[in-house]
Amino acid sequence: MDFTKLSPARRTIRRFEQRIVPDEELRHLIDMARFASCGSNKQFLRYIVIRRPESVKAVFETTRWAGLVAPRRTPVWGVDAPLCFIAVTMPVDAENAIRHADAGAAIQTIQLAAWERGLGCCWFASFDPAKVAEITGLAAGYKVLYLIAAGYPAESPVGETAVDGNVDYYLDAEDVLHIPKLPVDEITEWM
Repeated sequence: MDFTKLSPARRTIRRFEQRIVPDEELRHLIDMARFASCGSNKQFLRYIVIRRPESVKAVFETTRWAGLVAPRRTPVWGVDAPLCFIAVTMPVDAENAIRHADAGAAIQTIQLAAWERGLGCCWFASFDPAKVAEITGLAAGYKVLYLIAAGYPAESPVGETAVDGNVDYYLDAEDVLHIPKLPVDEITEWM
């Protein structure tokens, strides 16, 4: 897919089909992420693919979803919840602002690679990292930075241009999620 179509089309997905994502697809997402930029090429990020149903359910129970449209866009386990998470981890002693930027670059790459393959993702900072570390058996000296829910989309959110600076996402009367984005001229200063 052409990037000029891929990037604007990609949306965060919060409702998922109850269909398992093959391991080779998940491996592809992480393979693409390893090529993302990272500070000094240190490559501190590590990934845990959570796909056993009991572990996915336990991780799912630590997450908080889309506050502006909750509870209508909060997935229900066994109905439209994700069947897979990817935990983005790193050594505790390596954490600093650039490592969060590294994670952002890797996660954005995962999201775009997923969308290109017909998959959707939701990037989380709203979860209980200590519980996720316990559920995954995270190695000592590592921490969970972020989670990514991944799966086949069961919704089609719409991107649109923000009006009067209002960037609050919302659900319309047909239960379609709309995500306003500020136009280039409102976010750019030319010098």
